[in-house]
Amino acid sequence: MAARAMTFPIRRQALTGMWIPAGGATRRSSFWSGTPEFYFAKEIDNSRLVKVADRKRNREMAMFAAVMSIFFLLVMTYAWQHFSSVEYGYKIEALKAQRDNLSELNRALRLEQASLRDPERIDMLARRMGLASPQAGQVMRLDPPTNDGGAATMAQASQIAVVTLSQ
Repeated sequence: MAARAMTFPIRRQALTGMWIPAGGATRRSSFWSGTPEFYFAKEIDNSRLVKVADRKRNREMAMFAAVMSIFFLLVMTYAWQHFSSVEYGYKIEALKAQRDNLSELNRALRLEQASLRDPERIDMLARRMGLASPQAGQVMRLDPPTNDGGAATMAQASQIAVVTLSQ
């Protein structure tokens, strides 16, 4: 009978046992002492078990999920605002740098415009080209006369020329 108890099942499971001496001997002796103990894995079939619905537990889990969802949304909103403010800070600094560059360019262009509009420079260039000062009556002002006191002025037509094309 002892030989029959040691036979393995037909499924041919792998041996997953472990030998532990029964006595708690701490030092190793020259002879074997104690009874070896073997532990085997036992397969448990829970397919016939049915889980009972716990309404209180389900309600608690739904409430927990709702609270965690709201918390998640709040954290994500905070993170979105924080990262947006950092991004806007970078954009503001870039725009300030661009404004400073444009201000410097504007200053340089105004200086160049002032040097190009200098009447002495224009007179010197004109004399180099062989031009002479205008005679009296050669210069005609195109700017309209200034209005004194903000009073209304009458519109006038002056020297209208009509050009026709002949075919």
